[in-house]
Amino acid sequence: MYRVVVINSKGGCGKTTVASNLASFYAFRGFRTALFDYDPQGSSMHWLSMRSPRLPSIFGVATGGKQNLGTTRAFQFRVPAGTERIIVDTPAALKRMDMSELLRGASAILVPMLPSAIDRHVTLEFLRDIRIVLRSLGPSIPIGIVANRVVHAASSYHRLVEELRTHGFPLVTSLRDSEAYAIAAESGAGVHELGGEDAAIDEHQWNPLLDWVDGTLRTQAPRQPASRANPGAVFV
Repeated sequence: MYRVVVINSKGGCGKTTVASNLASFYAFRGFRTALFDYDPQGSSMHWLSMRSPRLPSIFGVATGGKQNLGTTRAFQFRVPAGTERIIVDTPAALKRMDMSELLRGASAILVPMLPSAIDRHVTLEFLRDIRIVLRSLGPSIPIGIVANRVVHAASSYHRLVEELRTHGFPLVTSLRDSEAYAIAAESGAGVHELGGEDAAIDEHQWNPLLDWVDGTLRTQAPRQPASRANPGAVFV
């Protein structure tokens, strides 16, 4: 079982978009996939609640809300036996202690960010914090940057590419500002499940991201889940 954490302290950068689409890509590929939602707003779980039963199933774990009476956190965090991929959607405004807990046991880290000057400034500071946190967690965890809502001809995007190169953070892909993501979000689908020429363009931009994640996972031994749930469960 591999755990991919989608994280950025900056709100509105597309964490849920990246997490939900990554989960749908893996489910479509035949991996038993779980989606953890640590955000109190529950956006990933709302997306999952709208997912058609005709699409590949994704096991949902709502971790950001109030704990159900009569249950333990360990019970709430259970996943089905045989789960191969866990995708973690995280909240904004994280403290270092919270970051450390979320990143512990991660196989790979994805940081979505927008190209604007404010987003670049805030996210680069956040990436420095991540590096500090990771020093205390033992073996190095790969970090990949996902540029989101990109206009490739814009000067802000070119500045983003240059700043990431200067600071040594890999830009694994750039996702265009596309209406397909809004349509997918409203239907519980991934962009690759929409069909059509426009969605095909967006799906193509995901290939480098999937290749990067798969490449980092191939270098690691899978982790064993701490606990298991009924394999037939689809949503928590």
